[in-house]
Amino acid sequence: MRTNKAATKSETITNDPTTNTWIDNEVRGCSFNDVRLAKRFGKLLGMMSEGIGESVPYACQDWANTKAAYRFFSNAEVSEDQIMSGHFQATRDRLSQANQKILMLHDTCEFSFQRDKDSKIGLLRRPVLGKSKDGRIKFITVRGILMHSSLAITLDGLPLGLAAIKFWTRKQFKGCDALKRTINPTRVPIKEKESFRWLENLRQSTALASKPGDCVHIGDRESDIFELFSLADELGTNFLVRTCVDRLAQDAGTTVAAEMKQAPVKGRHRVQGRNKQGESYEAELDIKYEQMQVLPPEGKWKDYTDLTLTVIHATERGTPRGREKIAWKLLTNLPVKSLKEAIEKLNWYALRWKIEVFHKILKSGCKAEESKLRSSERLVNLISIFCLIGWRIFWLTMLHRAEPDLPPAIALDTTEIYLLDELVKTKPGKSPAQATVSDYIIKIARLGGYLNRASDPPPGNMVMWRGMTKLNDIHLGFLLGSKTCG
Repeated sequence: MRTNKAATKSETITNDPTTNTWIDNEVRGCSFNDVRLAKRFGKLLGMMSEGIGESVPYACQDWANTKAAYRFFSNAEVSEDQIMSGHFQATRDRLSQANQKILMLHDTCEFSFQRDKDSKIGLLRRPVLGKSKDGRIKFITVRGILMHSSLAITLDGLPLGLAAIKFWTRKQFKGCDALKRTINPTRVPIKEKESFRWLENLRQSTALASKPGDCVHIGDRESDIFELFSLADELGTNFLVRTCVDRLAQDAGTTVAAEMKQAPVKGRHRVQGRNKQGESYEAELDIKYEQMQVLPPEGKWKDYTDLTLTVIHATERGTPRGREKIAWKLLTNLPVKSLKEAIEKLNWYALRWKIEVFHKILKSGCKAEESKLRSSERLVNLISIFCLIGWRIFWLTMLHRAEPDLPPAIALDTTEIYLLDELVKTKPGKSPAQATVSDYIIKIARLGGYLNRASDPPPGNMVMWRGMTKLNDIHLGFLLGSKTCG
């Protein structure tokens, strides 16, 4: 009786054209020139999501699908823009429904691959390997791909999706120090620099938001670019970046650092964190904040105007043992008129690490760097698919923490809910009708080894992708069993 019931339910689900999976939502807006490519992409995304962290042949299971996947990756009419276009549209929809301030996290990630010197994969860098017997410095060439991504999250840390992405490789690598010996970097037009990607992603991600003024673009010290500040002002959006440049301020007779050195401490704030050994600590910070006129580099005074910005400094009191002293220097075009508002901006910047978690999912969960594809173009298409899979894992993990009371159908289809009910016991005293998305995310995590004890922290991305992998395997067996036994 149980088998027949399951088979009937599966048949109803798979034959219902109105049932949309998460893949349908992320693929619907794709802009492939050939409808056959769109169908292949949807099928490939489904197979890769069911084989998280596995190779392409393992995910595809047979030679016909594997060959079709390789053809898709190498097709000249397939690009990351087409693969990601549906997801960008879905992100736009989620942003329009959020009705709150959105943090746009920007960061760059490197994917390195072990290849020979004749590889079709571009350069990343040339680190020093050591010295030869005659005293000459030996270098090693690292090949790979760089990815600059922009992730939209809520103030609770829920990732709503990627808003922009850019891939590139270096045809000829030259270190920054070598360039500085021949030319002043501040006099090079921004469009001729790698850092132009920050402006491109800022523009693209802002375009997805219906209210640019509700977006706050957050970046690390690499985003300390005056052209980016000016573009944000032009687009009517906000930024919050960590600075590394001591810029001219006020009437050009002083600098930001000199002004902040004289500024009084406005208050103190206690934060908790963990060091590299995983040990928790508490630090007390002195908080300073001042609004001032910030000038562009001297070589660009004709092209850019001064901006009225707020500088926030958070410096740890005393000297800690066993770790670096906390010293954050932030710059924003948002008004900061109280200690509470300054602490709010510090908390927003602290959420920047979530985009690093997303990149970790791509490397450790999806195992992007273990791919054997032989060209940059194919790898870019593969990593773009991993971005969609990685986002969903991250979204499920954070959904449990940010929106635990939503209905389970917001994240899972009917078959997945049915299987989880069969595999993992529901919490005593709670009927299936009362179950929330949080209950089912816990069930997925338990499939991945999460114990769900009262003292355990919320499940992380690792147990989530292990649980999703196991659920996908069971889902496949369930569908096959339904066809053969039904």
